[in-house]
Amino acid sequence: VQLQESGPGLVKPSQTLSLTCTVSGGSITTNYYYWSWIRQPPGKGLEWMGAIAYSGSTYYSPSLKSRTSISRDNAKNTVYLQMNSLKPEDTAVYYCYADEYGEELEYWGRGTLVTVSS
Repeated sequence: VQLQESGPGLVKPSQTLSLTCTVSGGSITTNYYYWSWIRQPPGKGLEWMGAIAYSGSTYYSPSLKSRTSISRDNAKNTVYLQMNSLKPEDTAVYYCYADEYGEELEYWGRGTLVTVSS
């Protein structure tokens, strides 16, 4: 499975971020797979933001739930992240990540840097 993130590199404060994770080599509806967004601010650790399951169910970090939405397009085999009301502290490398429930295999995209600045 290969994951490729895409989206704007620069977003202004208060705007909405939209990122795309294009998946190849596997279907996003394959049983027991979960497709997550994870971010890493400069000099800080990884933060799990949320996920969409093979079933379409979504899960969010409590701290980001009010500003975050994860969706998918099955026909395009693509997962999306939207985050609104962006702040400078949302500046981070955003990763698309996938794993299968109960299995050790995991897949990472290369990440895309998003800078929030006016």
